Amino acid sequence: MRAVITAGGLVDDAFAHTIGTPVKALAPFRGATLLDVALEACRGAGIDGVAVVGGPEVAAHLRGTGVRAIDADADGGLNAIRALDAWPGEPFVYLTSDLPFVSAAGVRDLVARAGDAALAMALAEVRAYEARFPGAPVHAVRLGGERIANGSAFVVGPAGAAPARALAARFFAARKSLFALAGLLGPAMILRFATRTLRVADLEAYGARMLGVRVAAVRGCDPGLCYDVDTPEEYRYACALPPP
Repeated sequence: MRAVITAGGLVDDAFAHTIGTPVKALAPFRGATLLDVALEACRGAGIDGVAVVGGPEVAAHLRGTGVRAIDADADGGLNAIRALDAWPGEPFVYLTSDLPFVSAAGVRDLVARAGDAALAMALAEVRAYEARFPGAPVHAVRLGGERIANGSAFVVGPAGAAPARALAARFFAARKSLFALAGLLGPAMILRFATRTLRVADLEAYGARMLGVRVAAVRGCDPGLCYDVDTPEEYRYACALPPP
């Protein structure tokens, strides 16, 4: 199994002042950086090849580590395409670089339960998320009778990269919202979401029909795959949370 991590994101002046760098992936965290946390999770999960999409600062940070650096673009959608092209014909884990609590165990569990799906997305139960991160912002939505937190971790099988590539730019913009992801699938999905009749299984089935490959939502994943850092407040919360 391979892995690719997107680390091209830059933050605004206020956020950069908080973390001491405009490169979010290089934000200090527990004696390392956010990117280092993801790299360590991959190593611990037995990933045997990692590529990182990032700018020159990220490439310099990776020098001498054996991790392959892929030049980032200012366009996040294009960076998603470059990530999907990182390991042609091979299965890989796709992580963002702003997951301060991603762990080797969480990555291993996601890979194991993704099975033979061409595209698999991590989901966590909201109660588990809230127990792990009390008082934290919740990336949650209700689908059918479930409340779930969507993750920033995916497994892409050999058959999944090409169909995902065709939607990469739109998917990148929508990746943090299951409602936005539903919107990619058309007005019928939006209507079902609005009337609270849309289920995770409906998204899986519609995605499979549209992309021509098996799409899976992996429930009950490690909540650490779902807590990402998009604001200074989320960063400060992560830094203040005691290690387990």
